[in-house]
Amino acid sequence: MQASWMILASLFFSMMGVCVKFASAHFQTFELVFFRGLIGVIFMASICRIQGVSLRTPIPLMHVWRSVVGVTSLAAWFYAIGYLPLATAMTLNYMSSIWVAVFLVGGTLVMGRLQDATRQGPIVLTVIAGFGGVILLLRPTIEQDQLFAGIVGLLSGLIAALAYIQVAALGRLNEPEARTVFYFSLGTTVVGAVLMLVTGMSPWVWPSMLWLLPVGVLAALGQLCMTKAYSRGATLVVANLQYSGIVFGALFGLMLFGEHIPLMGWLGMALIMASGIASTILRNRALPRAPAEDH
Repeated sequence: MQASWMILASLFFSMMGVCVKFASAHFQTFELVFFRGLIGVIFMASICRIQGVSLRTPIPLMHVWRSVVGVTSLAAWFYAIGYLPLATAMTLNYMSSIWVAVFLVGGTLVMGRLQDATRQGPIVLTVIAGFGGVILLLRPTIEQDQLFAGIVGLLSGLIAALAYIQVAALGRLNEPEARTVFYFSLGTTVVGAVLMLVTGMSPWVWPSMLWLLPVGVLAALGQLCMTKAYSRGATLVVANLQYSGIVFGALFGLMLFGEHIPLMGWLGMALIMASGIASTILRNRALPRAPAEDH
């Protein structure tokens, strides 16, 4: 049953990506970020109330940093979705597990633990395979004028890895996941609102404004399903099923946007998924009992 919840969560997040892609033609990135956060705040406040989780936290500054990093990743991902094929944007964002592996190797080298570094051959191979997949994916699937969006999408995965490490740190301090997600949604709302004032708001034209509501609703539903999937422990099977979102993204891109991905692009996606699964297994050893990733 846990596996079913994770597949459903991936489906909801992919559907959110579809709505973001449609909405990005009419609204700026930070407007989408704002509505993603606003509905998340309402949803997670309700979840905290049902679970009896207090919204008071003894470590507010950690939540601030987690929100800053998380919102940056979310905005970069939404921007990439607007300019890249849906499956490409989703694949680049789902590289966060590979980036975590990069940080694990880098941290070992920085600390001077060369003996440990030499034993991390599997992690290094995972990283190399993952970036090989990026080369295969980006070269045949994006045009020259989409290169900047491709770099932004790649950065969204990198920054998501930083956010994940911060979430894992909060989990080790016994901070409830519901409260962590609530403050992330609150931070998303505040940052989105402030930057909307700076960049200006797009005109609300019917029926394009209808795309804003499902962005938040589908994200909230995805978060609920992911929480249920992890309710009995973050098993490797459940964690790896998040990559089904890439498959859903490819299917939606093909059916709704006519995005045809060449064979080399599919091979790149498969290589990134395989590397991500391997990275998740290795990450689980390094960061046991770590909480779920947000989207």
